Amino acid sequence: MTFRDLIECKRDGGEISVDAWHQFTRDLAAGTLADYQVSALLMAIYFRGLTERETTALMEGMLASGRSLELRHLPVGRVDKHSTGGVGDKVSIALAPIVAVCGVAVPMMSGRGLGHTGGTLDKLESIPGFRTRIPLAEATRQLEQLNCALMGQSGEIAPADRILYALRDATATVESIPLISASIMSKKMAESLTGLVLDVKTGAGSFMPKLEDALTLAHTMIAIGARHAVPVVALLTNMDAPLGEACGNANEVAESIDLLKGGGPADLRALTLRTAAEMLVLGGTDATLEGAMLRARGAVESGAALQRFREIIAAQGGDPRVCDDPAAILPQPALRIPFVAERDGIVQRVEPRIVGKGISAMGGGRNTMADTIDASVGFRITARPGDAVRVGETLAMIEARDALCAEAGRAALAAAVVIGPGAVVPRPLISHRVTTSGVERVA
Repeated sequence: MTFRDLIECKRDGGEISVDAWHQFTRDLAAGTLADYQVSALLMAIYFRGLTERETTALMEGMLASGRSLELRHLPVGRVDKHSTGGVGDKVSIALAPIVAVCGVAVPMMSGRGLGHTGGTLDKLESIPGFRTRIPLAEATRQLEQLNCALMGQSGEIAPADRILYALRDATATVESIPLISASIMSKKMAESLTGLVLDVKTGAGSFMPKLEDALTLAHTMIAIGARHAVPVVALLTNMDAPLGEACGNANEVAESIDLLKGGGPADLRALTLRTAAEMLVLGGTDATLEGAMLRARGAVESGAALQRFREIIAAQGGDPRVCDDPAAILPQPALRIPFVAERDGIVQRVEPRIVGKGISAMGGGRNTMADTIDASVGFRITARPGDAVRVGETLAMIEARDALCAEAGRAALAAAVVIGPGAVVPRPLISHRVTTSGVERVA
């Protein structure tokens, strides 16, 4: 069967064999396939979907295309977390050191910005000298010493997925449940995990705005984990507005450090601590979420989590002084311009997709994988849906490199922040918890 036959099969709604998917991932990793043909297959998958067997075969093929972290010798649980992507979502940055210092190994493999969403690696690399491209041997040693490595997907891990990841972004095929599931789980199964927590975003700013699609995505990844003896917990979380206040790259690192010092916006703090508790239970340090939550809070209040983050930064070549004075170390914008309300009323919406695209327009995101990111630009948005505001009240700060950049930011906020007369009741931050046992609503 030629590659053209595969495209035709999927275009017409057929099912591609397991062997063919495995051959596809081998050829993809070897670089023998043309981008235009792979892009055509991605678009066919986007419209036609994959069966459960096809999704698993694609995931296993991408996993087999590279090497895996071998961490079974570690005397502690090994748990990672993955978010499906959101605006202002910097949870991973503070989460990893909290969980690590509480006694669970966190081999956290993160990604770069995708579509309108930011990427953890781009944010971490705003710390001068910080290396996210670390070999597996170095990552293993760091996990042995610090219980944590904050790394990107190197050429060693699922190289077939790395190629597909870039093409999905370039071909507008990101929002595909089987492609998302296979991509995420190929990397996670390469980490030698004993547990995984998923943050599946729903709402206006997510790749899966509809609840039923988010649940399908969660169930798909949970089933893949179960087939590979890795228990998976999925939290469905609200992305109708940006998470926290900082939206950008360097400013999100600063907000994460603020959280590790006991501060930070309430929604960011709540989601980070709840996710940490889920990871600690999976990692075996606590039998209940309540006990794990207390342990995670204690790690922040004692300063132990911040100290562990300082050690992780130093181990990966970054400047640990950022933990003491972020403004002195991180890239800073040339301009900070307030964005104010032009009328009295209630904030109806803060559209995260428009905010994310605005950051890209300012230079803080990518339109192509070759683009260079300006880590200093972004927004600090204090207005939340449901807030009563007065004309002239500051709703956000635009952080820009020059006047043209600031105008792009102002235009984005003017479209994103909607003020009207009606009362607004925001949806809960965490709506559902999904496991192999089923779906439960979160109070």
